[in-house]
Amino acid sequence: MGLATRAAADASITFLWVFSMASLGAVSSALAPIIGLQGGSGKLYVVLALVTLLIFVFSALGKALGGASWNPTSLVAFAYAGVSKDTLFSLGIRMPAQMIGAVAGALAILEVMPKKYSHTLGGPKLKVPLSIGLLAEAVLTFALTLTVLWAILRGPRSPSVKTGIIVVATIILVMAGGAYTGPAMNPANAFAWAFVSNEHTSWQHFAVYWIGPMVGTVVSVWAFNLLFAPQRPVQKGNAAAAAVNGESDRKAEVVKDGSVKRRAKRATQEESAKEE
Repeated sequence: MGLATRAAADASITFLWVFSMASLGAVSSALAPIIGLQGGSGKLYVVLALVTLLIFVFSALGKALGGASWNPTSLVAFAYAGVSKDTLFSLGIRMPAQMIGAVAGALAILEVMPKKYSHTLGGPKLKVPLSIGLLAEAVLTFALTLTVLWAILRGPRSPSVKTGIIVVATIILVMAGGAYTGPAMNPANAFAWAFVSNEHTSWQHFAVYWIGPMVGTVVSVWAFNLLFAPQRPVQKGNAAAAAVNGESDRKAEVVKDGSVKRRAKRATQEESAKEE
């Protein structure tokens, strides 16, 4: 798959992700009374169920699109970990594509959302001082990215279980970070809503929703390599070579010993023949 195709896939899936996530408030408000769940807690249960469904659906969709991603931190994490084939150049194409897709998704949902549910739309909001918000996004993204790396690269073999682990981590971290930054843990999504409100060029947005998550991503890769790095192939190769060489030496000794015994036996037979 070419870079242009991958970028188009990233833009498409990010468009759908932002559009779908932004609609959760309206869908849960409409759906909760229908299924008999009243109040804020009932709406929360519906949102959690829908988030779980969306992550499973988008994980499958991303795989079907050849590894398309809706979060810039995922691209950076897998590239920095050496898992993907992305380079700085390809990241420079794919990440802007995600941003374009995210903005398109936000603008689209604003156009089609009924007015009575328009109050449910919006992106992450900073609710604490900037320095605390930056730290919060860094820590939350660190935890999420480390979980994703472990689940995908070292976790259970079942794709469903891998996704389930990511779902649980996402829900826990979203609930934990709600009082701080929203949270975002996704610079493209945060950029889309900042663009809509004309705040995308502010230092606050850049520091909290870009620097914070990217720092958390880089540190999570360091931590992953420190905690879960495999044994070095060179060491395994040396051990295997030593074992092979040792076995060869033993075989040589056996062959040599056998040759000596055969020569001694022939000499004994010749001596006996001469005496006769």
